[in-house]
Amino acid sequence: MGSDPLVMRYLGNGQVLDEHASWRSCAALLGHWVLRGYGQWVAEEKATGTAIGRIGIYDPDGWPGLEVGWSLAREHWGKGYATEGGAAALRYAFDVVDAARVVSLIQPDNAASIRVAEKLGGSVEQTVTVVGKQALVYAYSQPPRA
Repeated sequence: MGSDPLVMRYLGNGQVLDEHASWRSCAALLGHWVLRGYGQWVAEEKATGTAIGRIGIYDPDGWPGLEVGWSLAREHWGKGYATEGGAAALRYAFDVVDAARVVSLIQPDNAASIRVAEKLGGSVEQTVTVVGKQALVYAYSQPPRA
């Protein structure tokens, strides 16, 4: 996924990842579990067990808030996986982590992720700059309805 320019255009600084940067990204995601006790999960296609992306919560130091996020391999876009996984991650954030507030950081041109955030009940709270890119802060105040 990290080498696909379409997948990466709205993640981080928008650049594809080489092997070294991919390794560091994986290490950071795994380390997040150790440091925070929660993080992102590998998303799998139920029928095949194939890894299709990552979905979960993320809150590194200096972040604008506990974030629910999703990133899927391009061939799995448009199948509802981000919405399904995002809803599960929000429930986890509110029910297990006991978060009072959860956000999604979405670049303004990322229409697909904006649709997911809105389906999950998020609304724009503010605009921030993260990793040198403007991002809309979609805030959630409660878990999505089942």
